[in-house]
Amino acid sequence: MLSVEVLTLFPRMIAAPLEESILAKARGKGVLGVQVTDIREFAEGRHRVTDDVPYGGGAGMVMKPEPLVAAIEAARARQPSARVVLLSPQGARFDQRKACDLAAAGALILVCGRYEGVDERVLRWVDEEISLGDFVLNGGEVAALAVIEAVARLVPGVLGNELSAQAESFSGDGLLEGPQYTRPPDFRGLKVPEVLLSGDHGKIAEWRREQAVARTRERRPDLLTRQKA
Repeated sequence: MLSVEVLTLFPRMIAAPLEESILAKARGKGVLGVQVTDIREFAEGRHRVTDDVPYGGGAGMVMKPEPLVAAIEAARARQPSARVVLLSPQGARFDQRKACDLAAAGALILVCGRYEGVDERVLRWVDEEISLGDFVLNGGEVAALAVIEAVARLVPGVLGNELSAQAESFSGDGLLEGPQYTRPPDFRGLKVPEVLLSGDHGKIAEWRREQAVARTRERRPDLLTRQKA
């Protein structure tokens, strides 16, 4: 069971994708629980202001600490053992290893940053920062959904076949997954490799390993370098 609470200024950006495909089925089976909380609920005043101009000047706005910390504290009260993760371009890059780490945690509080970022003091209430890569999004919502999907599919009962997650790119040996084929065996003159039609599982496994290494060497040689290190 994976329990996730998402803190965001735009709840509908999170809610809609959770009603589709594998994530919806996982929620229906009770192996994935996701609560979406509007940070504005913790803002004071009639206008529920959650951002302000940065001290020292500069472009954009900064998320205020009071409502954001209040939202984190409320989420932590509901899930005391949850890991608090801020989605931020300044965070450590998210990868399959981190997904496995978060899946083992069992409970997550994902904080979606917005605007120019969050007040630095908020980081005292955060366990870690995570980034999808070296680019900037309008906010953390898309990143939060990516983290939920990547982590949830590692939870037993989420995927129809538990072996699927073990055989994919970046899993197990850390290589990219090799080429995949399905019916028909001949599509416009492009044929499925004979070894896959042979029924010899040993040869098929050997071929897939060779293809995985070759594809990784061609497309992501850095992954092979990491393995040697």
